[in-house]
Amino acid sequence: MTSRARYDVIIVGGGHAGIEAALAGARLGARCALVTHDVHEIGRMPCNPAIGGLGKGHLVREIDVLGGEMGRAIDETGIQFRILNRRKGPAVRSPRAQADKHAYQRRMEDVVTSQQGLDVIAADATGILCSGGKVTGVALGSGEEVHGARVVLCSGTFMRGLMHVGDQRTVGGREGAASSEGISGSLKSLGFELRRLKTGTPPRLHRDSIDFSQLTPQVGDEHPTPFSFRTRNFAPDQIDCHQVYTHSGTHAIISAALDRSPLFSGVIAGRGPRYCPSIEDKVVRFADKDRHLLYLEPEGLNTEEIYVNGFSTSLPSDVQVAAVRSVPGLEKAELIRYGYAVEYDSVPSWQVGSDLQTRGIAGLYLAGQILGTSGYEEAAAQGLVAGINAVRSLAGGEPFRPSRSESYIGVLVDDLVTKDIDEPYRMFTSRAEHRLSLRCDNVESRLAEAALGMGLLDAESAQILRDRNSAVDEIRRKLSAARVVVAGRPGKISAERAVGLPEVRLRSLGEACEGGSDLMKEINFEYNNLLNKCPRHVAEGVLDQVECDIKYSGYIVKHDKLLRHRKHLDNLDLPLGLDYLGMKALSMEAREKLARVRPATLGQAARIDGVRAGDLAVLTVFMRRHGGGSS
Repeated sequence: MTSRARYDVIIVGGGHAGIEAALAGARLGARCALVTHDVHEIGRMPCNPAIGGLGKGHLVREIDVLGGEMGRAIDETGIQFRILNRRKGPAVRSPRAQADKHAYQRRMEDVVTSQQGLDVIAADATGILCSGGKVTGVALGSGEEVHGARVVLCSGTFMRGLMHVGDQRTVGGREGAASSEGISGSLKSLGFELRRLKTGTPPRLHRDSIDFSQLTPQVGDEHPTPFSFRTRNFAPDQIDCHQVYTHSGTHAIISAALDRSPLFSGVIAGRGPRYCPSIEDKVVRFADKDRHLLYLEPEGLNTEEIYVNGFSTSLPSDVQVAAVRSVPGLEKAELIRYGYAVEYDSVPSWQVGSDLQTRGIAGLYLAGQILGTSGYEEAAAQGLVAGINAVRSLAGGEPFRPSRSESYIGVLVDDLVTKDIDEPYRMFTSRAEHRLSLRCDNVESRLAEAALGMGLLDAESAQILRDRNSAVDEIRRKLSAARVVVAGRPGKISAERAVGLPEVRLRSLGEACEGGSDLMKEINFEYNNLLNKCPRHVAEGVLDQVECDIKYSGYIVKHDKLLRHRKHLDNLDLPLGLDYLGMKALSMEAREKLARVRPATLGQAARIDGVRAGDLAVLTVFMRRHGGGSS
């Protein structure tokens, strides 16, 4: 076999995990190669044309602060920006943006192909090369070998990918792209256990065939906020998405065709994502629902394709047409592309360590859907961690292991390596027990030390981070030192304590408190000084973080106390005959999994994937009421 040049790190796959791994590796000074079947497919969005969302937006903000690329890419190519959960507390607010998927893809291709120290090899990777229990490179379909000290495998849905539309099956990792058949066999020969998973995508409709007058517009934020703290001159051209509901007639069409669905006929063996179920799965699992919400999302500024979010399906094409056209406003819809399900091989994540290096083969790292996750953001976060750790390991350095208490990336990685992921994993704020502290508004503060020590930020970006966090500290100092009188309350208190009151807002401290006007002049001086150094949204974020830190401080102290008591949960017995399915205060997922597993203690319940902090609180209250105690 012929060999190419030797590299420090070889990354396999040009999806969202591969992009972050490759860029991180090269920017840290390693000589890297990205092996992908088609250079022009780098950064493709095969499913939802969006970045961010509940929990996912937190991941993107963290990726950005650590020096990743996803946040800057969506800021440059987004066509609608919204903050989700605005009516709820700051801890669960999360940014989301619709992407011009083609512009996003071109932008990522340009960044990757122009990155110094990174070679892009257009080829099909067919195997992992090893010697003496250590990775040595990658075999290509051409017969060539690419040698390297580390390999990061980011194969997405391509490992023995099989697409389903009704009874039609096509080998491929996604529409228009071939499957990777060799990697699975290579991993098996190296002793890895594999598992089949399934995901899917909805049909795409032609824009001109939709009667938008029957749909409800969903507009972007009037004053949109970028994802990246490094973004300047942010003024995106925003376009509307639309909402519409299915109805009983739609469900009847789907129900009548379930015998033709590969999902229900037993053809599909892989387990699909609980949180992004197909429309046929929704109709069966939620038979009591007489309608389901659909979002019609443009795939770009210069394309006629509309993505039907909420209508993922593998039903036969004729059924897809009939079901779509039963929806108000879609009676004359033309389907440009049919929805499909795709099955693929994944590696159960207990076979990797917290640095994402495999336990069986030294120097081999895994990231993305190969580890059982679902979503661009989850993949990108893993790719960043794997790329960083692959480079650090070259010189024997300590791996980057973000903790659950400091980041959603830490929650993601910890969940992957400690829980049995038997269905595609998706990030939610409810998965983070420290979510009161892990807010989008304080990412720059909680990850500053790691980011500045990582070496992925350029000098200007690193200085923005320092200036921003210095302003946070200075404003907190001023608030702690000043004394004010709150209208309607007796005596003087610290301004910091005043901001902690529900009726007082930091920006209106001058009007709400006697003595607040002079203090606000000092705070505004700090704010305006920061504006001269940082983008406006970064300066505004400082005020948001300070206020949230203060208002949440009491809750965080109480919550941390609760978390410290978690270590005793293994001593708290749960009745074996407990009727979990009848406990309506538990989430539906928790009810199902607790009823199946039947944990003996509250500690065991806490370790079941899908049993969240809120569910544990419900069980704790139940035990107190019914005399639960130590074993």
